[in-house]
Amino acid sequence: MKEYDEARVALSTLLEELNSRLDNIIHDVRHDQNPLEKNFSEQATQNENNEVLDQLGNSTRTEINQIKIAIANIDSGRYGICELCAEPISKERLAAIPYTNQCIKCASKVGPKH
Repeated sequence: MKEYDEARVALSTLLEELNSRLDNIIHDVRHDQNPLEKNFSEQATQNENNEVLDQLGNSTRTEINQIKIAIANIDSGRYGICELCAEPISKERLAAIPYTNQCIKCASKVGPKH
C-alpha cells in the first residue's frame, strides 16, 4: 500500500537496528570478546549483567517479531487495522508505535502489549 510506504521503510530500518543490537547482546552474553573472570565475585557480577542482557535480548526479540508482523501486514494490506475489533488504528498511534496491531481502545483493555 502506497499510504504506508514510509512506515514500511521506517520499520525496516528499525528492524535492521534491532537485529544489530540483538547480535551485540548475544556476543556480550557469550563473552566472545571477554571471557568470564576467574575471580568468583567478578563472575557473579558478570552473571548479573548477563541476566540484564538476557532480558534486553528477550525484549528486543519481541519487538523484532512485532515489526516483522507489521511489515507483513503492510504487504498484505492489513496494516493499521486493529486485530481485535477490526477498526482502523489512529494515525497518531501508528506514528507513536508503528508496529502496533491494536487500536488504543483495545490496547488499554488488554494491557501493555502494543
